[in-house]
Amino acid sequence: MTYNLNDGATRVIQDLKELALLTSDGGGAQRVAWTAFWQTARDWYKQKAEALGAEVSKDSAGNVWTKVEGESTEAIVIGSHLDSVPNGGWLDGALGVLAGLEALRRYTIDGKKPKKTLYVVDWADEEGARYGYSCLGSSAVSGSLNVDELIGRVDLNGVAFEEALTEFQVRPEKMLHAHQEFLKRNIKGYLELHIEQGPILEKEQKDAACVFGAAGVERHYIDFLGQAAHAGSFPVPMRQDAFLAAAEAALEFREIALKYNAVCTVGQVQVQPDVVTIVPGKCTISLDMRTIDAADLQKMYEEAQAVTEKIASANGVSVGWRKIYSVAPQLFDNQLIRLCEQAVEEETGEATKMYSGPLHDAVEMAKVVPTVMMFTMSEGGLSHTKEEHTPEPKLQVGIRAFLRLVHHVMDCAF
Repeated sequence: MTYNLNDGATRVIQDLKELALLTSDGGGAQRVAWTAFWQTARDWYKQKAEALGAEVSKDSAGNVWTKVEGESTEAIVIGSHLDSVPNGGWLDGALGVLAGLEALRRYTIDGKKPKKTLYVVDWADEEGARYGYSCLGSSAVSGSLNVDELIGRVDLNGVAFEEALTEFQVRPEKMLHAHQEFLKRNIKGYLELHIEQGPILEKEQKDAACVFGAAGVERHYIDFLGQAAHAGSFPVPMRQDAFLAAAEAALEFREIALKYNAVCTVGQVQVQPDVVTIVPGKCTISLDMRTIDAADLQKMYEEAQAVTEKIASANGVSVGWRKIYSVAPQLFDNQLIRLCEQAVEEETGEATKMYSGPLHDAVEMAKVVPTVMMFTMSEGGLSHTKEEHTPEPKLQVGIRAFLRLVHHVMDCAF
């Protein structure tokens, strides 16, 4: 039987709906990693994969690997994640895994081995929703995971990280063994399909795009320290108002983002004493800065620091920075980018290309193997919410383009 791309895309959407029905409630998807709902999703997926005759196994970091032997031992991996944030959407992560499952199914329908061995990996805990460490399983495979940062962490219910993982037969002290296990698989390339999680493709009326890299991130807490005082007694010009200094800084961060065509986000604001009738004596804000250009990211960081010093001085307060997280921009593989652009153009008529602002498992994989991603559009740019959606006709375009990419990569030489 000849494989039909339209039928394949339809099957992926049917699988996505089935998974959503199984692992969602009125608030949205509830497949948080290291929970019963997540395990239900994985058990469901395993049954689907084994029904195709695929081999399913789990590595030392809890990642689930599905394998179909090819004519060659050289292997290609399709990856994403079944876990979700609390009250998440039906597409985030699951789209990539189930598109991978369909790529395996293609060779079952064709009745012949793929030219290369094909793996699909469901990464463990991409979201970091329970213990705050994103891309957990893929960072173990890349070798970048710092397990020591996680030992002793507790979730909102007081359950320790190591206790939760042990329930799923994962031992934190052995998670990095997954790196050596990965190296034995003879993997030559990594592919990932994901929803955009932003508004750009919809605004540009594009259904899919090749993703050529992921933005670097500088993430910090900034502490403004002034003097608490009675709100009724102190004239505004005489105040050392920590909140007003932080607010001015937030507005300046927006100008920095516009200057560099990048993004700056103040997502957290903590005011002390946090009382209606007291001038704030301390204000802590978070700052998340992202762009694909490493030089620009450094300039943004330096300019943001200079801005806060200037504003603090003008408001009679002091300022200090505390680093939360940073990662350099990651560009993907040129050969795979060309093949991805080709697949998008074949399906849509345009070789649309963009970079990702959010982090993905592909960023970890790009550290160890040639990598590329593909995006499909997100309606309203919404994600991490039950309102997350991509209309089915547009979703089908993205899935078909991705299946074309897999087929092209099977034919290419590394």
